[in-house]
Amino acid sequence: MLTGDRLGIIASRRLGNSVIRSRAKRLVREVFRQQEPDRAAELGYRPLDVVVIPRRELLDAPFAAVEADYRTSLTRMRGFRG
Repeated sequence: MLTGDRLGIIASRRLGNSVIRSRAKRLVREVFRQQEPDRAAELGYRPLDVVVIPRRELLDAPFAAVEADYRTSLTRMRGFRG
């Protein structure tokens, strides 16, 4: 049984060259990691499979804004409205 959230990233060539795609993926992975995906079951949440498709705006946005957007989306996916 799945005990933690899992992440999938789809970064197509339309995003940019390999350097840009890799940077976007590293940023998304870090935001995902900081949300402690392994603790989902411990906190009483149903584990999720999260798929992220980064856009160009991600590369120019401050880390705090990306993290806040991710947290908001995760809350919506878990079914909590606030």
